[in-house]
Amino acid sequence: MVFELIDMRSFSNLWYWIVLAVVWSSASHWVLGVPYDMVIRARRHGGDAEADLRDMVRINVNRLQFMVRRSGLWMLGLSCFFLTSLGIIGFVYAVEFAQAVFLIALPLNGVLALSIRTARRIRAADGVGMYNMLVRHRVATQIVGMVSIFVTAFWGMLQNMALGAF
Repeated sequence: MVFELIDMRSFSNLWYWIVLAVVWSSASHWVLGVPYDMVIRARRHGGDAEADLRDMVRINVNRLQFMVRRSGLWMLGLSCFFLTSLGIIGFVYAVEFAQAVFLIALPLNGVLALSIRTARRIRAADGVGMYNMLVRHRVATQIVGMVSIFVTAFWGMLQNMALGAF
């Protein structure tokens, strides 16, 4: 009865596309947990804004590194299990909702891996070149997001054409 009220066909649902846009907009705005406008402001004005940025980046880099050291293998195992389950349910058993979630979750895991790599680089460099690393991380996140949106839109169009829901 709930599925009759809520359309579970994700690719023909406007709310799915809004969620997809919000997810990637947020992912590219928050660079290692720091809002990108803070990076721009610190780069332009320096002073207190730069000190605040360095503190936030240091806190978020240390937090991310702690989580990876403490439970990284568990998080990797659970995310692999979750993605594999979604992939099998979605693409082998043709459940569209699982396909839709998979097409959001898989690239976000790639962005998480990029975040971990960038955090390690910032920590190893002790903050030297931090601005360039944050900008490169944001550009890489935006590229992953654009490819993800393209692949999702392509797959969604194929699903809608195959099911006749124009």
